[in-house]
Amino acid sequence: MLTLVPEAIEEYARRHTSPLPPHLEALQRYTLEERTDALMLSGPIEGGLLQLLVWASGARRVLELGCFTGFSAQMMAAALPEGGRLITCEIDPETAATARRHADAGPDGRRIEIRVGPAAETLRRLEGPFDLIFIDADKEPYVDYYEGAMELLSEDGIIAVDNVLLNGRVLDPESASGRRMADFNAHVAADERVRQVLLPVRDGLMLIRRVPRDQEARDDG
Repeated sequence: MLTLVPEAIEEYARRHTSPLPPHLEALQRYTLEERTDALMLSGPIEGGLLQLLVWASGARRVLELGCFTGFSAQMMAAALPEGGRLITCEIDPETAATARRHADAGPDGRRIEIRVGPAAETLRRLEGPFDLIFIDADKEPYVDYYEGAMELLSEDGIIAVDNVLLNGRVLDPESASGRRMADFNAHVAADERVRQVLLPVRDGLMLIRRVPRDQEARDDG
């Protein structure tokens, strides 16, 4: 799991974060022990934040771009109200099957739909609105994902974007991936349709909300 804070602080934060239920402990353990790409796991702190966002916003429809083993999907699905639905996409069929297996082993699997294929294709085929959209897929098309997400976002919805600090590479002008992510962050910061905050949580998490219409009127006045 990527984090920009000292490990001692990360561990302290974990100890003071609500514990995971057994099925998510098992999924986290599987991912850390069996997957060579375990750094992609969101973990209990970021997962807990996403869960609280679903609860606090009252979201009923959630979209996730980038499922991996399904940890964050299960965290968010646990906060959905009765009748709520989460759609997540994963490009790798074997990883999607792993996520499906673990979701079905938990109490909220019925709320989770996993679509296999590129995130861009999933975005094009979906109909909104979604109340919360979590972007955590391949990083290069982030601007395209963001613009597609805006088209599907409900009036009061929230977009959460992961890895926006890219392990600090956004500050390195010699890093091509860092420059691309910095360009994405600048793209959102310049978008007058939204308000955003970039949190130094884990590898950077940006929360984005469309400017409410009454706020637009006050700003124009």
